[in-house]
Amino acid sequence: MKNTIKMYSFNEVFKKKTSEFNRGYREESARIVLAHKIKSERESQKLTQKIVAKRASMPQSVIARLESGEHGISVDTLGKVANALGKQIALV
Repeated sequence: MKNTIKMYSFNEVFKKKTSEFNRGYREESARIVLAHKIKSERESQKLTQKIVAKRASMPQSVIARLESGEHGISVDTLGKVANALGKQIALV
């Protein structure tokens, strides 16, 4: 018997998902994008995680976890990190 792999487009995979799945997917995607933006901003300012953490009065490990995109972030923590980077939080 010959093994074949069927390829599906993004829309084919996600059009049949529940609204709960779609909401979770959007939230997860937003968290990953936010983590990437924070890391990119830190690197563009040539700052280490340790420096940002010190400015934000938190352990460096929190910055590392935040930048990994694998963990959620509270509004309080986001505000401290944004301030440490000289930024403000804006809802668009």
